[in-house]
Amino acid sequence: MKSKFVRMLMAVLIMLAPLVAYPKSADAAASKFITSVNTTSKVVALTFDDGADGANTNKILDILAKNNVKATFFLTGSGAANHPQYIKNIAAKGHQLGNHSYTHPDFTKLTATQMKSELDRTEAKIKSITGKTTKPIFRAPFGAVNSAVLSGVGAAGYGYTIQWNIDTIDWKGLTATQINTKVQTNIKPGSIVLMHTGAGAPGTPLALPTMISQLKAKGYKFVTVSQLLAYQSSTTSKTYTVKSGDTLYSIARTYGVTVSTLAAANKITNYNLISVGQVLVIPGTTVTPPPATTVKYTVKSGDTLYKIATLYKTTVAKIAAANNITNVNSIYVGQVLVIPGTTVTPPTTTVKYTVKSGDTLYKIATMYNTTVAKIAAANNITNVSLISVGQVLTILR
Repeated sequence: MKSKFVRMLMAVLIMLAPLVAYPKSADAAASKFITSVNTTSKVVALTFDDGADGANTNKILDILAKNNVKATFFLTGSGAANHPQYIKNIAAKGHQLGNHSYTHPDFTKLTATQMKSELDRTEAKIKSITGKTTKPIFRAPFGAVNSAVLSGVGAAGYGYTIQWNIDTIDWKGLTATQINTKVQTNIKPGSIVLMHTGAGAPGTPLALPTMISQLKAKGYKFVTVSQLLAYQSSTTSKTYTVKSGDTLYSIARTYGVTVSTLAAANKITNYNLISVGQVLVIPGTTVTPPPATTVKYTVKSGDTLYKIATLYKTTVAKIAAANNITNVNSIYVGQVLVIPGTTVTPPTTTVKYTVKSGDTLYKIATMYNTTVAKIAAANNITNVSLISVGQVLTILR
């Protein structure tokens, strides 16, 4: 009889366990999406993404040391495995470390479990090399972020997803002058500058001395990302009108606050009871959530900002602002544009291409600004090394 009672008690406890655990998971805040900090203080965070080679790391570290500047390095686990000594040097110089994933995938295409694996593996690798943590800051590969990413990253222990408001696009091989001009033209208090340590950005170490000197002359102080976040002006509250399908959890996740904080600010005692049209105060809101999806567009011959804006149902002004474009008539073939607030993908067009002698899928993909995988998928090709002269391929554009 006693044994039967114990079994029944255990069964009840097992059934109740999810109910006991629920408030904790519902209260987990999404990662806060930061592009810059709202402050009147002249502070700026120089940030460097470290990739597979990190070829310019030591040059960059030497320049930062000579100028008494502390920066933030977003590290990949695979890069750290390739050049652990560079990572040790970064940490030894007192710079902040951030997580940039292990294999540099597009996080918008990963599950929460896959995101956590990428972050955990990198954290473990960096800790094993430096003894330091990358938490609480994360930078998404390709800058690809949506609400699901913020939720997954937040659950993995990264409270801040750090983007930037100044993209030097140094990885395109820009000269030192071009890189510095981008920074000086767009600098503002609270800025976050994006640069890279790899061989593909040879202009970066050349640009840094002048960049630092000119910013100092303008009165700017250099800080790490965590130091920059401390300069955030006093938070203000925003309001949100509840829509059909909303829950307190989904709203809290979107704005990077907890369910309990949101409930307390609105005197809500039943977390499951909110109504369509109800206006909620979002306490301590300091950032605007990113668009539901992130879309990038590569400029093609004949494109104009107006044409691209029409294609994506947005405005020229919004695209220009999102990409720091001051002359709306000046874009170039191959330029990668961020399309802000995009929720639709433009219609796909196709062209036909007849394989010629000497062609490879890689060569054709490069010609049409697409990928080998996309061409293979569109043509049911299982062996990407096997195409024949005269074969007609469908190219999705």
